[in-house]
Amino acid sequence: MLNQPRKISHSDSIISQFTKQAVPFLRMSQHSNQYGLNLVVKLSDPKYDDTVLDVACGPGIVACEFAKIVNHVIGIDLTPAMIEQAKHLQNEKDLHNIDWRVGDVSKLPYKDDSFSLIVTRYSLHHLINPSEVITEMYRVCRPGGRILVVDVTPPEVKKNAYNYVEKLRDPSHAEALTFIELKRMVESKGFININTESQDLEMNLESLISSSFPNPKNKDEIIRLFKKDISSDILGMKSYLKDNEKYFFFPVSLIVAYKPKQSI
Repeated sequence: MLNQPRKISHSDSIISQFTKQAVPFLRMSQHSNQYGLNLVVKLSDPKYDDTVLDVACGPGIVACEFAKIVNHVIGIDLTPAMIEQAKHLQNEKDLHNIDWRVGDVSKLPYKDDSFSLIVTRYSLHHLINPSEVITEMYRVCRPGGRILVVDVTPPEVKKNAYNYVEKLRDPSHAEALTFIELKRMVESKGFININTESQDLEMNLESLISSSFPNPKNKDEIIRLFKKDISSDILGMKSYLKDNEKYFFFPVSLIVAYKPKQSI
């Protein structure tokens, strides 16, 4: 009997995609956008005695930013190539208070109440079950501690079109939630005292496509949809032309929420 080809899981797709993206993701200036990093720090208000977990840490950009301020940071990511880039970034910045781990963020390998601050940025839209990850973040958060979730949140009426074009560009994309959906998900886990911020993150379309390695047959359709967005606002991404190049904005939401000091 012939061996049947192994079905590619979504986790396989994430690892494949982000192994290719590891270096360009780190080098893309928008991911290290200082305004966005300043928002992350301002909203989560890290202190020296915080112990921070960066969930789906990617190449370590956010973890390294927190490591400048807090006592200790751990970054965990499913993709080994991303962790390798994170280690390189840590060395470049001469930071000595970060540990890295390859692991499944839907089953965090940490005890209950382990961290005072838990962060995840630009990860949830890649996950089949983001609610499961928020549940895990609640579990490992100390009473009185907080989480910070940063992700792209398209407008409700543009959500389907947004997710369609993003899946064309990046096969590891699962679903981007609206701001209301994301906020309700956080609230449903028992978090309280929620504060939010937003950011329009500008991107050059050609640069993003070249760094995310979509199927070549999808490139023309991606460009067509962004061209239509310029004239008709079908994606909710405020696309526009500058010097004959297409630019757009990712609509990003930041949500910080606290775990009650006593269980509710």
